[in-house]
Amino acid sequence: MNRMLFTLALRNVLRQKLRTSMTLTAIAFGVAGLILSGGFIKDIFIQLGEAIIHSQTGHIQVFKKDFLDKGSRKPEKYLIPDSAAVAGRLETIDSVDSVSERLNFSGLLNNGRRDLAIIGEGIEAEKEAQLGTYLTITDGRQLTDSDRFGLLAGQGVAHALGIKPGDHVTLVLNTADGALNSIEFEVVGIFQSFSKDFDARAIRIPLAAARELLLTDGANLMVLTLHDTGATDSAYAQVMQQIANGPLDARHWRQLSDFYDKTIQLYDRQFGVLEWIIMFMVLLSVINSINMSTFERQSELGTLRALGNRPKDVFRLLMAEGLVLGITGASIGVLLGIAVALLASAIGIPMPPPPNANVGYTAFIRIVPEIVIKAWLIGLAATVLAATLPARRTVRTPIVDALRQGV
Repeated sequence: MNRMLFTLALRNVLRQKLRTSMTLTAIAFGVAGLILSGGFIKDIFIQLGEAIIHSQTGHIQVFKKDFLDKGSRKPEKYLIPDSAAVAGRLETIDSVDSVSERLNFSGLLNNGRRDLAIIGEGIEAEKEAQLGTYLTITDGRQLTDSDRFGLLAGQGVAHALGIKPGDHVTLVLNTADGALNSIEFEVVGIFQSFSKDFDARAIRIPLAAARELLLTDGANLMVLTLHDTGATDSAYAQVMQQIANGPLDARHWRQLSDFYDKTIQLYDRQFGVLEWIIMFMVLLSVINSINMSTFERQSELGTLRALGNRPKDVFRLLMAEGLVLGITGASIGVLLGIAVALLASAIGIPMPPPPNANVGYTAFIRIVPEIVIKAWLIGLAATVLAATLPARRTVRTPIVDALRQGV
């Protein structure tokens, strides 16, 4: 019975080739639009997250409790005791690629003519070079472990002081004991990160030089880099278990980046509105098409009922036609969306810098199985829902009135 029902429904759908083609086109374009917009937004999330991870935060950061709230003013008071031993323990965690120590400080950078207030990081140069794949050296070269008194300056810092690679600058800051200390550095490179604000104030020097300036052997941060960003949650759980009941705390990259969190919320809301708009457009188009089809077939449907078919049998037939349209249109939309996504990704989509960022990027349209399935279901559901209203009205029309349509 079901097979006969769908065979008849398919024949009825194919009878009106032009109207069926228009309906399928509306469904297919709606589904393809959802796949393309969802894949584009997913790419934004991934690329933005990787840029944040590989230019500033790493995947996970371990630090002394209260460092995030109070450490920016007095980082020397939030040093991790026995940082080398802590780093060694963290490196044993599954999925951890490397652990890099950072020593934060703030002070004045002098080029012989003027001073500039800066924030700085003492870093393990070669580990940070592997982590910072989204940190671009715009002039000069990357800092290395052999550069004892080398300095990387953010693009904004270099512009403000008018310095370039090869210039010498003096860094003045307070030690952990409150005394003043200064060392002369050679600028080896100018960097550009994902954040324009960071580049306007930041410098990087070797960890050993930072410790010499601050007269300490500690570190403020342990920056963990993972083999795979997808393992962040499991690695973070292991880190928290290892440092439980101690003086240390940890955050993963999403917790460290308020900008990323707000961006995701914004795009999620926009995509949700887009889904409703596309579903509404598909509904209107399909309702119009099925309305016209059922109106033209009133006498035919009235004859079916006059021959003894029950209203629910006619209703089932019309719903089967809607189901055939929905499945076919949604499937065509999936194929169309995937084809366009592959083509656009092969070419690349040039994008301007995001808000508060320096660097543009090339976007792609990712084929995400969850989004593809959801788009297919939305196309099918919209079509079936659109078929319901005309079908209900048709079966409620008196047989005499339906037969009169053909006279």
